[in-house]
Amino acid sequence: MAVTDQKLDASTGTVGPKIKGRIRLEIEIDGRHCWTLFDSGARNSYVTRPAAEGLDRKMLPKPRQSKLGGSTHEVKEVCLLVANVEGHSLEFQASVIDTIGQDEDGREIDVLFGALAMQLWGIRLDLPKERLDFSHFAHDFLEF
Repeated sequence: MAVTDQKLDASTGTVGPKIKGRIRLEIEIDGRHCWTLFDSGARNSYVTRPAAEGLDRKMLPKPRQSKLGGSTHEVKEVCLLVANVEGHSLEFQASVIDTIGQDEDGREIDVLFGALAMQLWGIRLDLPKERLDFSHFAHDFLEF
C-alpha cells in the first residue's frame, strides 16, 4: 500500500506529498515466520531483538543511532538474515533494535526490509497489486 509523507520541494520551497511504498508479508528466517514490512522509504533494514535471537549477530565497535518511526534507536549490533521470501532464498544485513512498531492493523513488525536490500536483490514493490515483483530478482552475481 502506498503512503504519503510531506517533503520540501527545494525548487519551489513548497511542501507536497512524497509517495513511498510499503508491502507487508510473512517471510521465513531460520525456519521461523517473521512479519515483515518491505519499505522503499527506509534506506536500511532492521530486525527486532526477539526475531534475531539465535541468529548470526555481530557487535558494533561503537553504537550508532538510527531514527525510525518517529523514535531514535540505539544500534549496538547487526545481524545476518538468511531468508526465504515467497520461495526466493536471499540474505541481507539488518540492524538489531528493540522494536520496529506495529503495522496499520496493529500487528508487531519483526523485520523491516529496506530499500538497499531490495535494490541488492532486484526486488520491486508492485503497489497497485500490493505484492512483491521478482521479475528482476538477482539469482547470480557477476562481479568485475
